[in-house]
Amino acid sequence: MSFAIIKTGGKQYKVSASKILEIEKLKVEEGKTIKFKNVLLLNDDKTTEIGNPNIEGALVEAKLLKNVKDRTILIFHKRRRKNSRKKNGHRQRHSKIQITKILSKDGKVIAEAKPSDFKKKVEVKTKNKKELKISSKKEQKK
Repeated sequence: MSFAIIKTGGKQYKVSASKILEIEKLKVEEGKTIKFKNVLLLNDDKTTEIGNPNIEGALVEAKLLKNVKDRTILIFHKRRRKNSRKKNGHRQRHSKIQITKILSKDGKVIAEAKPSDFKKKVEVKTKNKKELKISSKKEQKK
């Protein structure tokens, strides 16, 4: 199983083909392809290549699925004995991406996502939901 370690938004992520990640928000339209050039490590089935700090010419391509918001974090300030309280909320914005290709410094494709794999994953999830709904209906009848 081949993978890469990329750096984006001040954080490092271990990515492999067809993996879905939530990263810091990117200013890109949904459905567009993003190229990450800050590749720190590449691991193929046979070799491992470590950058100093980056691997020149290596590239990871991803597709932006959606820009989403995280759950609400409440910020509450209270100053004791002053009758001063302040309540505030914050929802961090994220981009949900799916890794499509990992390219080495030669331009050789190390790993590539297959569209048929995505369909299977989605179908399995929907089948499980249908089974759960059917079982709950049977339980209600009893």
